[in-house]
Amino acid sequence: MRAGVVVFPGSNCDRDMAVALKNAGAEVSMIWHKATEIPTGLDVIALPGGFSFGDYLRVGAIAARSPICQSVIRFADKGGYVFGVCNGFQVLTETGLLPGALLRNAGLKYVCRHQTLKVTTTNSVYTGGYSTGQTITVPIAHHDGNYNLPADDVKKLFDQDRVAFTYVDNPNGSVADIAGVLSENRRVMGMMPHPERLAEEAHGGTDGKPFFANLFDQFVSA
Repeated sequence: MRAGVVVFPGSNCDRDMAVALKNAGAEVSMIWHKATEIPTGLDVIALPGGFSFGDYLRVGAIAARSPICQSVIRFADKGGYVFGVCNGFQVLTETGLLPGALLRNAGLKYVCRHQTLKVTTTNSVYTGGYSTGQTITVPIAHHDGNYNLPADDVKKLFDQDRVAFTYVDNPNGSVADIAGVLSENRRVMGMMPHPERLAEEAHGGTDGKPFFANLFDQFVSA
């Protein structure tokens, strides 16, 4: 599997993401935000966490309009796989690749802790390493993780089995406890929690490891 990790000014999880992908067996390329083309031969693109462009204007808004994101959109439109974590999820909603918006946490405070998640679907390359209904522990670290969209769209997400993860003990006010969602074609996924931060024993837990291991296996076996 060949993966690309996009780096924006303010990204602070890009190296963590690259290490998690490499540990799963992937060949990883780092892609600077001013690049206008995606490296050829990539299977998947990751948008990492952090505070792209200092979260000025609106979280993810400036990054979504950077040169590389136009190529990410084209990559996704042509059937490529793209996932975003934390700030990466915010960027994906700003590009329109995923529905909804990430707002200020309901408690108006930054939250940084281990968080229990429920795996809502295993029907994706990102969640296939888990079991439906399984609970896992994954770190969160965000100030604007309150996922919102209209009630009819929330129902559509659940009806189409596009909710990837939900929170157990909602930390930010996200509608229907949603922690991660999939696009209609199931190739694009965004989530606020950080699987790359709990993907090896040195982190104190490995609940994030199946996320990357299954992603690698899907492309190796394809």
